[in-house]
Amino acid sequence: MLQEMTLTPRGQSDALKVTHRTVPIDGLDLFYREAGPKDAPTVLLLHGFPTSSHMFRHLIPALADAFHLVAPDYPGFGYSSAPTVDQFDYTFDHLADVVEKFTEQVGLTRYTLYVQDYGAPVGFRLAVKHPERVTGLVVQNGNAYEEGLDNDFWKPLKIYWQDRTAQNAEPLRGFLTLDGTKWQYTHGVRQVEAISPDTWTLDQTRLDRPGNQDIQLALFYDYGTNVPLYPTWHAYFRTHQPPTLIVWGQHDKIFPAAGAHPYKRDLQTLEFHLLETGHFALEEDGDRIAALMRAFLRTHVAKQ
Repeated sequence: MLQEMTLTPRGQSDALKVTHRTVPIDGLDLFYREAGPKDAPTVLLLHGFPTSSHMFRHLIPALADAFHLVAPDYPGFGYSSAPTVDQFDYTFDHLADVVEKFTEQVGLTRYTLYVQDYGAPVGFRLAVKHPERVTGLVVQNGNAYEEGLDNDFWKPLKIYWQDRTAQNAEPLRGFLTLDGTKWQYTHGVRQVEAISPDTWTLDQTRLDRPGNQDIQLALFYDYGTNVPLYPTWHAYFRTHQPPTLIVWGQHDKIFPAAGAHPYKRDLQTLEFHLLETGHFALEEDGDRIAALMRAFLRTHVAKQ
C-alpha cells in the first residue's frame, strides 16, 4: 500500500509539493521524496553514504517548478526498510536492482541521473543496463575512475577488500561513529557554522540502529566490486555520450578532485565545475548547484 505525507507551504501548487511516500519493492518498504510535474523532464536523485534522500531536501523544491524530481532511500538507509545482513544481500548489484524495480514501479521511463558517492555505482549500473532511459548525468563527488581512489582514505578499505577479517574491519568502524559522520559534512567547507547539525545527527540515528554497522561494513566490502566495472562505465560514456554536468566539492578527502577530471577523457558534452567545498557540496553550495542544473537541464535535456 502506498503511504503518503505532504509538507508544503500554504498556497503552493500541487505540482510543487514535496511528497514523502513509501512503495513496496520485493517485500521491502522503499521511501522516496518526489516533487514537480510528472510530465516534465525527470531527475532521479541517488544519494551517498551515510545519508539518504534527506541530502536533496533543498534541491528538490528549488527545481520542482520546471522538473520532476524523485529521490529514493536505499534499503538500509533513511526511512526505507533495513533488513539484517542475513535477510538481504547488501551489494551494489542488489541496490541497483532494487532501484531499477523502484523506477519501474513508480513509472520512471526516462530520467537524468544525479549521482553522489554511493549513487555513482548504483546509477552507473542502471545506465549501463538501460542506456535508453538516461537523458543525462549530474555527477557530484561520485567516482568512476581509479585516480579518485588513489589517496590515504582508501587504504584501509583496499586492505579490507583483499582480506575481509574482523581485524581489518575495525579501522573502518570509525567511519560509522558520530565524529566520522560529522567529519564528512564539515571537512573542507568554507564555513562550518553554515552546516546544519541536523544532517549528521539524522544520519547517525540511522547508523546507530541495531545491525546497521553490519550493513555498512558489507557495503564497504562490496565497494571493491565497483572498481573492475570502471572500464564498462567508461565504455558507456564513450558510446552513449550522455550530456554531463560535473559539480564537485574539490576539498573532499574521500572523492577528491582527482576523480572528477578523468570524466573529461570520455565525455564530449561536459560542463565542469569544481566548488570550494567538501563532500556534501549541496549543504554549502546548494543554490549554485540548483542554478547550474537548471541551465544544464534546459539546454541538454528539456528539448530531448
